[in-house]
Amino acid sequence: MAQLITRRSLYSLIALFFLLLPASATFANGDEETGGAIAGKVSTADGQPAAEVTVSIPKLKWTTVTDEEGLFSFTHLKPGAYDIEVSLVGYEAVHQHVELAAGKPLHISIKLAVSGKQLSAVTVVAVRTQNQKRADIGKAGIAAIDLPQSVAVVGKDVLDRQQVLTVGDALMNVNGIYVMGTTGGVQQEIGGRGYLFNSTNTFKNGMKFNNGVTPDLSGVERMEFLKGSAAILLGNVTAGGVMNIVTRKPAFEQGGQISFRAGSYDFYKPTLDIYGPVSGSRSVAYRLVTSYEKERSFRDFVKGERYYINPSFLIRAGKKVQVLVEGDYLTDTHTSDFGVGAVNYIIPKISRTRFLGAPWSTNKATESNITVTTTYQINDRWQLRSLDGFYNYNVELYGTTRPDDGGGAAIQSNGNWVRGVQHSATNEHYYLAQADLIGKFNTGGLGHQFLFGVSADKDQINTLAYNLLAVYDSINIFDLNKYPQRSDIPTLTRNTYTKAPISSAAVYVQDLISLTHGLKVLLGGRMGYVQSLSKAYSYSTGKTTASSVYAHPFTPRVGIVYQPASTLSLFTSYSNSFNTNTGTDTAGKALPLSFINQYEVGFKSDLFDRFLTFNLTAYQIVNSNLAQMSLANGNTNTNIKELTGQVTSKGIEADLSTKPIHGFTIMAGYSYNDARYTQSNTFPKGSKIQYAPANIVTGSVYYSFSGTLQGLGIGLTGMYVNGMNAGRVPRLKPTAAQKNYALIPLPDFTQMDATVRYSYRQMIFSLKCSNLLNSLGYYAHEDGSVNPIAPMQFAATVSFRL
Repeated sequence: MAQLITRRSLYSLIALFFLLLPASATFANGDEETGGAIAGKVSTADGQPAAEVTVSIPKLKWTTVTDEEGLFSFTHLKPGAYDIEVSLVGYEAVHQHVELAAGKPLHISIKLAVSGKQLSAVTVVAVRTQNQKRADIGKAGIAAIDLPQSVAVVGKDVLDRQQVLTVGDALMNVNGIYVMGTTGGVQQEIGGRGYLFNSTNTFKNGMKFNNGVTPDLSGVERMEFLKGSAAILLGNVTAGGVMNIVTRKPAFEQGGQISFRAGSYDFYKPTLDIYGPVSGSRSVAYRLVTSYEKERSFRDFVKGERYYINPSFLIRAGKKVQVLVEGDYLTDTHTSDFGVGAVNYIIPKISRTRFLGAPWSTNKATESNITVTTTYQINDRWQLRSLDGFYNYNVELYGTTRPDDGGGAAIQSNGNWVRGVQHSATNEHYYLAQADLIGKFNTGGLGHQFLFGVSADKDQINTLAYNLLAVYDSINIFDLNKYPQRSDIPTLTRNTYTKAPISSAAVYVQDLISLTHGLKVLLGGRMGYVQSLSKAYSYSTGKTTASSVYAHPFTPRVGIVYQPASTLSLFTSYSNSFNTNTGTDTAGKALPLSFINQYEVGFKSDLFDRFLTFNLTAYQIVNSNLAQMSLANGNTNTNIKELTGQVTSKGIEADLSTKPIHGFTIMAGYSYNDARYTQSNTFPKGSKIQYAPANIVTGSVYYSFSGTLQGLGIGLTGMYVNGMNAGRVPRLKPTAAQKNYALIPLPDFTQMDATVRYSYRQMIFSLKCSNLLNSLGYYAHEDGSVNPIAPMQFAATVSFRL
């Protein structure tokens, strides 16, 4: 379907937009919008925009929430008198009576005053439901309940009370997104809805980063997840979804926190977070987050060391212009650890602590980036925002090979394994420039939440591969004393040097159109240009081989949202994304793109005066032109392919959460996924895709004490994982090397984490016991990196608020 869409589709989409935009619409000034609307801005006493403030019209039982700029609006109103109520925890409630005249929109400004009942030592946090939250990565500032797409946001409150250290810890609060592998023991490979989140799908402050190294979460404010396709916003991203890590921002109030965390296996991590105005300025503020981490591991001989720093500056260049400059630097050195291996595609019964590599095996990674976000507030309704950035990533792997059956040396039935040595180095430079125009306006009774953007980027990846040393030594995984093990580090010779630049540019438009108060339509499209080149130099032959792909993908998005009440949303949507392919067709030409279509339907609800949130989604994702080896004319060259395969992923996701009641806060989620090859000339029809769990159940409960124990909180977080496979999918016509291929059913496991947190004045004391049940589970990549989860561990943190 999607591959048949041409530029004509984009032109039709733009034409439809302008048909809905009569000449009476005015872009430059929100005061000239057509009638039937009450709009306004809520700000704090010092004039700053007040986000996530609840604004309601009681007699209509209509409720909305202000956006990041403090803006709100009600449309499709009849002329008459209305009472507007504005409330935010920690501030005095505001009641304002207004008169709406026929044919004339009404704009009001509201300032909040801090409640006199609010103690100065208490930090005020607005409790929002998942459906009221907005994700920065969505660009247009649309609340989750108005979006025909599943959204999840894990905020700082959850990250703090659960003492989250890694992305995997945070994912215990998100259904449908999961850890699908920990290759080499140095990264957490994220997946969603049956698809791997490549490095194109992981972002920090809107800028992509390479997920080959686990990100540091010391300075994180929240983590955002858009499930399903986000291609219209972000271009070449895979279908399962995207993750965006949002770091803490500078503030004009002086403050900070210093903490020290220590735990099992000699883990320790000091962290410093300070912020405030620069030299008392009201125009320039700063923030500095830095941490150092060192640890051994539950795995023998495995250790790691990390250093992280995140400086940022906020510059107010006048009343309408704001510039945010953010830097990020991480260096990570870890022992490369490919787990316990597999024997005939069965996980061996050896201790989860047993390390099979050489102790000198190392993975060294360094990443750094700088971003500049410039925001120009044209008026109360229109904003222009640009993001410019540079990202650099270097990684070097030097160590013993992984035990696999895919070209390496597999572990024999008796446990014998011939270890080899591998060496590679990768450097990545990524440049991004994008600009978005975001606005809200009315045309002839229709409300618009509009986004227009342009984007250009270049990703330059250079990879140096060394010749493999096939035989280094031999070990027996059941008895490490059976053979003497080498400890020297051999020198390998260079094999290939590959340069693979990918450049792209795009124009995209999206409009959330309010047809009536309860019916909305989301229309959008992205027209892009993609150029993917590759040049590989062989040191042995002195020859260079080159390939190139040029494409002009169009990715549409259509959704319908029906809201019979402001707290209930029913939605359905269609979107697509694309993948670039390697190899050639039978005529020697570069393969075209593969398009992936996604259909989604569900509902989002905030019940019992927004106390309880319950959301349910069903989806189907189909890649109907999957690239696979061509069998035409007896071809056996795996580089000659055809777009005849098909993968179908379908499932459901449900999540439930509550606001605090009598001290309790509860969250729970369930996801089901079935991802299979539904058409293939390579794999048996119906074969399951690796790494995608069939069932995941998550849940957490947290209790905050009151009275004499105020400041004390205890929590329990759990996750059950079922139906995950690794290994290698069997072939229809296997070669001699592929004849034994089989999937590895990974054992189900349940992980429970318990936390205790006590806050007293400026001090915070935290305790955590992870994997309370000491469960044994595995994450695996094929059969070459079968890594067990950590056993029960303890950690304690002491923090002092500055």
